[in-house]
Amino acid sequence: MRNAVGVILATVVTAVVFAAIWFWTSSRPVDLAAPDTVSVPQAERLATTASARPVPAGEDVEVTSAIPATPSSPQKAPVSSPQKAACANPDALGVSRVVEVDTTGGPGFGFEHFKQLDFLADKEVVLTFDDGPWPVNTPSVLKALEDECTKAVFFPIGKHATYHPEILKRVAAAGHTVGAHTWSHANLNSKKMTEQLAKDEIEKGFSAVKFALGAPPSPFFRFPELQHGPAAMTYLGSRNVAIFSCDLDSFDFRAKDATQIVNTVMTKVEKSGKGIILMHDFQKHTAEALPILLRRLKAGGYKVVQMKAKAPLQTLAEYDDALVKDMKLPTASARPVNSVVQTVSE
Repeated sequence: MRNAVGVILATVVTAVVFAAIWFWTSSRPVDLAAPDTVSVPQAERLATTASARPVPAGEDVEVTSAIPATPSSPQKAPVSSPQKAACANPDALGVSRVVEVDTTGGPGFGFEHFKQLDFLADKEVVLTFDDGPWPVNTPSVLKALEDECTKAVFFPIGKHATYHPEILKRVAAAGHTVGAHTWSHANLNSKKMTEQLAKDEIEKGFSAVKFALGAPPSPFFRFPELQHGPAAMTYLGSRNVAIFSCDLDSFDFRAKDATQIVNTVMTKVEKSGKGIILMHDFQKHTAEALPILLRRLKAGGYKVVQMKAKAPLQTLAEYDDALVKDMKLPTASARPVNSVVQTVSE
């Protein structure tokens, strides 16, 4: 009997030992393998979730794409605002704010003629340029503005726009606002100027800018020589075009050199404390003066405000059509390069 009990106990002990050995050898590798097969997808899920996290409202960042929660991760890096990333100059003048203009009714800007809309704060300026686009000078002005990461409003002459559409395209591509300055820089307030002729100058000028840009211009207009004819002003109001005068005239077309332009502008802006500055990208001395002037404005604590229109101008079809027909302008200039010139062999 005792022998039988002993045999049974020995059998049970042996079974337990074998069961323990089997459990240890079969389950242990699964436990060790688990981190290798689960951790990578888990990390990917966490990274994806974090990258979709919106930036808190208090952070001064323009959200343009996903920003990861862990910038130190080697797989993903923080995405900066394009506006900041595009500026290579850490001490640039920049743009302090952008204002949108509702041009309904033809509002006027610039205290030299219009005193109702005082939207600039102390030490704020608006940079404006007339009479372009022109070779060498306009590109030089664009380079100076780009170096300081700042923006301006351009009022091109219609004829010049048809002469150099590629330059005007560069103005718009750089993010500047483009209005118009008549077709031929005619004085719209002269005794010989009829209402119809004034309308033709205005509309043909806008159509020429549209033709050059391949897109509608902003409904911003500046009278040549700042000669504001009453009938023309009424017409512009009916077309919902904003009228620009200025606060500070650089008189750069009279300046003997770049230094005189810088001194004239700084003297006037320091006296007034702010304002819309009138310059000409057509003028050589202005192009030479601008890099120095922008640094002087920065050093003086001045900030640039960019003006944009709420909506583009709808040009009149009759002037768009007449421009191409009467001036015999090359319609191919509006076509993309790859539709005109293609590589057939290399």
